[in-house]
Amino acid sequence: MPAPVKAKDKDSGFKKGDFVVYPTHGVGKVLGVENQEISGHTLQVIIISFDKDRMTLRVPVAKARNSGLRKLSSRKVMETALATLKGRSRVKRAMWSRRAQEYEAKINSGDPVSIAEVVRDLHRNADQPDQSYSERQIYQAALDRLVRELAAIDGIDETQATQRLHQVLKAA
Repeated sequence: MPAPVKAKDKDSGFKKGDFVVYPTHGVGKVLGVENQEISGHTLQVIIISFDKDRMTLRVPVAKARNSGLRKLSSRKVMETALATLKGRSRVKRAMWSRRAQEYEAKINSGDPVSIAEVVRDLHRNADQPDQSYSERQIYQAALDRLVRELAAIDGIDETQATQRLHQVLKAA
């Protein structure tokens, strides 16, 4: 069965080489948009590579918006996220399991400002008590997501982005 004519293809708004954010996986790079036959139906899919996770994801163009796939945040949104890191930690007195669920939801939202809230709330300075294993895991997941998006926006490597975030957190 031949692939549909290109003129009929919907414009996904994503091009090969674009950096994108998929809420549950973070920053990836678009390898291309192509038609694929799946179960007898021809679908136009966006192929995204997540190098860090050694994973390739195929998202149907029709479902891209509903899945939360988006282009990188603007510098203005990232500046808001960095300003959030400087804010005062807002740790609720709820049980850890409840807070952990809320933190995971914020990380999986893909929103840099929400992710920055998790980093801010779970960040520990040298003079503060140790974190539990699960707190460290969630903190590291949030930090990694923020680092990857900051690195992609600023065109720097992840080490430089990590240093920049740590400087902001120390200044807070």
